[in-house]
Amino acid sequence: MTALAVSETSIKPRNAWGETLFRAACFSAATLLMAALAGVVISLVIGGWPAFKTFGFGFFTSSEWNPVTEVYGAAGPIVGTLITAFLSLVVALPLALGVAVFLVEFCPKPIANPIGVAVELLAGIPSIVYGMWGLFVFAPWFAQHVQLPLVMNAEPGSWMDKLFSGVPNGANIFTASMILAIMILPYMSAVFRELFMTVPAQVREAAYGLGCTPFEVIRSIIVPYVSKGVIGVIMLGLGRALGETMAVTFIIGNAHGFPHSIFDSGSTIASTIANEFTEATGEMHTAALVALGLVLFLITFAVLAVARLLLRGQKH
Repeated sequence: MTALAVSETSIKPRNAWGETLFRAACFSAATLLMAALAGVVISLVIGGWPAFKTFGFGFFTSSEWNPVTEVYGAAGPIVGTLITAFLSLVVALPLALGVAVFLVEFCPKPIANPIGVAVELLAGIPSIVYGMWGLFVFAPWFAQHVQLPLVMNAEPGSWMDKLFSGVPNGANIFTASMILAIMILPYMSAVFRELFMTVPAQVREAAYGLGCTPFEVIRSIIVPYVSKGVIGVIMLGLGRALGETMAVTFIIGNAHGFPHSIFDSGSTIASTIANEFTEATGEMHTAALVALGLVLFLITFAVLAVARLLLRGQKH
């Protein structure tokens, strides 16, 4: 009994000391992260304050961007960012779900893993490669075989003319959205596949045993089982589409005005900053670009907040 008491006395301080160090390290890491985040927000607010002070709320509603007259409005890049991200998500989401379902439910086992690895490798391709492929391959093909026939066959004043009007050069909002969709598709497919593989095989087999079709199993068993993860993947894909820079800069056309059709040139917040930050010599120009960065940060934060609200509404 005495030996046991001595042993506990000799071990306890050592464990307590190690536990204290571990807690301190975790607290320091969390504090450092929050301090870095606060520093980013404060620096963006300070850097963009001259633009907010000069243009007021008109900074968010005006599309005029003229470095010569020192007049800046962020409405064009904001609208372009939201449109390209939304269109890319609309295209990529059903395709990503289809790829993941095929790999988990229908693909033969010997080739399922190699195809899954190939999908994951596609997710790691640098964005500038997608941008160059879009500019030199996809945009010319799209302009010749899709955009030009649609523009030529649209009757003046019709809804097709309003929807598809624009210079048929392939550099527009729609092609930028397609490149974004191609970029986020492998990433979302890989994560969806990992989510679907977490569903126990016994659950799926029980559903098939009851006579469910594969579509019914996916709709009623697998997707509800991983619903929280599905929302997270969607929001992560949307976040990457919102912040993508180089691929969009190559192919969107980089026009600051409001896009009047899906084939019209436009710009995003990230592409505007990438194009002009090194050339911004005036104080107001720099402040406007920093203010755009703050707007992009707030949009991303809003997306994450919406994701949290959606997850909170899910049943545990």
